[in-house]
Amino acid sequence: MLDDRRARILQALVEEFIRTGQPVSSRAILEASEVKVSSATVRNDLAKLESYGFVEQPHTSAGRVPTHQGYRYYVDHCAPARLRSATRMRIESFFTDVHRELSKLLQETSGLLSDLSTYPAVVVGPGLGDEKVVALHLVPLSGSVVLAVTIAESGRVTREIVRLTRDLSESDVGRAETIIGKLYAGRTLAEGGARVGELGADDLSDPVRRIIGAVADALAHTETSTQDIYVGGTTQLAALWEDLTQVHSMLGLLGRDSAVREMVEDPGAGTAVRIGAELGVDDVELAVVSSDYEAGEHGIGRVGVIGPMRMNYRRTIKIVEEVSDGLGESLGGS
Repeated sequence: MLDDRRARILQALVEEFIRTGQPVSSRAILEASEVKVSSATVRNDLAKLESYGFVEQPHTSAGRVPTHQGYRYYVDHCAPARLRSATRMRIESFFTDVHRELSKLLQETSGLLSDLSTYPAVVVGPGLGDEKVVALHLVPLSGSVVLAVTIAESGRVTREIVRLTRDLSESDVGRAETIIGKLYAGRTLAEGGARVGELGADDLSDPVRRIIGAVADALAHTETSTQDIYVGGTTQLAALWEDLTQVHSMLGLLGRDSAVREMVEDPGAGTAVRIGAELGVDDVELAVVSSDYEAGEHGIGRVGVIGPMRMNYRRTIKIVEEVSDGLGESLGGS
């Protein structure tokens, strides 16, 4: 933990670097932080911060810039900014009297979040959550491959390809469909899976039992696989990363659903900020601010902003939180 003066100096350095993108001098820190000490004291404190790994000096004659650890300390100890009333009103009006189809709402929300933050934005749709299954059908595709088609009460349709180790007869597939359809009908995927686990094997042939088990295993992963991803603001990449190599890397990342989901997902609930090496992306420096939203019976989704490490964290955190709250309320979340 830094003492108050060094924490204020680090905060001033990070915020000045975010504003200008240039190494920050001790004079600039004095002007920005209003710390009542001499330039020599600031330089000594900067040397200490450098020894802690919070800042670095790219050139001996230049000022200093924050490191990944410096950004991390800053984010962990800063408070979200207050948004302008016009920004708050825009968010509120966007989610007032929402009458959009879910996918359209989520796509437009990614655009709103990108416009407000000036960074590329991501909205991860909720999975099936607590939706109940209306029907489950098994369609033989080849000797050992079956397509499991699930229809939820909202009308959402999911498809999972199930591969088995042996060829199956159509009669076995039909028998398995009848049994597993009854187990899942009127229940959530989790509840249906639990019923499969309670199923006795005495009255089932080995092929039918294997089909039911494989389908249940596939449906257990449907919650994640049905989370659609909507990305907005990719046209801003060139303005955020001057290096075209990094722009191309970002385009590649944003074009892969699995990579995007991994960047914005967080094991804990609420708002999360992941910076630099924490994201496991080697060829581009970036940071992600994300937060979850409750979508009522649809489950939980996530919204996030992806930008360079030199992003305006305080403002971005507040925007992400306000948008996630508005989206959750519009979808019936608590």
